[in-house]
Amino acid sequence: MKTVLFGLALILIAAPAAASTLIGTSRARGCFDAAAARNTGRDGLRLCDLALQEEALPTRDRVATYVNRGILHMHARRTEAAIADYDAALGLDPASAEAWVNKGIAFLRAGRDGEAADAITKGLELGPANPAVAYYSRAFAFEGIGRVRDAYEDFGRAAALAPDWASPGEQLSRFKTVRVKSAGV
Repeated sequence: MKTVLFGLALILIAAPAAASTLIGTSRARGCFDAAAARNTGRDGLRLCDLALQEEALPTRDRVATYVNRGILHMHARRTEAAIADYDAALGLDPASAEAWVNKGIAFLRAGRDGEAADAITKGLELGPANPAVAYYSRAFAFEGIGRVRDAYEDFGRAAALAPDWASPGEQLSRFKTVRVKSAGV
């Protein structure tokens, strides 16, 4: 019997973007559960490592396990290790929206805003499980590279997609819209 799991959201301050779906293998499931619980201890990473080393995972689950292990690295502030895991996932499946979004968030945490915007944009094009998180994160990247209007629009998209999530609205409140007279008026 297959158990399909969706989950996680690496939000810039709170958490990483959705881990891919997983079949309920014991170690891969433990890796997913650790990522979902934001467990930064060694047990979660050990389960991820064992799942990747010892289990005959289908490609989809191997990709998800790399993403989940990357999320664990992110929560433990090991950004470069997280990026390496997202790259491993993308090496297996370049169309993994979750790997692209999480990689973008890792870039954002590393202060690599331009790369963050590009990676998250790619993830959005591929249809992530939680686009609100992707738009929210990309807004920070856009703001970091001086694309303030794009940042404002992405915070607005995140707010519209997740109306019960307060953070995008709080970010929008930092902006002031100003009408500019055109030369012909």
